[in-house]
Amino acid sequence: MAESELQRLRCSIDNIDAALIHLLAERFKCTQEVGRYKATHGLPPADPSREAAQIARLRSLAQDAKLDPDFAEKFLGFIVTEVIRHHEAIRAEKR
Repeated sequence: MAESELQRLRCSIDNIDAALIHLLAERFKCTQEVGRYKATHGLPPADPSREAAQIARLRSLAQDAKLDPDFAEKFLGFIVTEVIRHHEAIRAEKR
């Protein structure tokens, strides 16, 4: 009985992980478009005011969801760092 419960929980985790990967892929498709727009219009890859607003927004969402806001901020920071790296690469390609 305990083993089947563990398997059920792990299956749920696997499904959530798959959903997260697909959501991240969709997010990166959108941020690639943003990167191309920024490169075409001479905008910098990073937008500190947007990033600060997103951090505040996600910290609030995390708190409402009973998730550690510090963890949410670290997670977003990791994503934003990767997005900026992509934007810099796109800008370099446009030159």
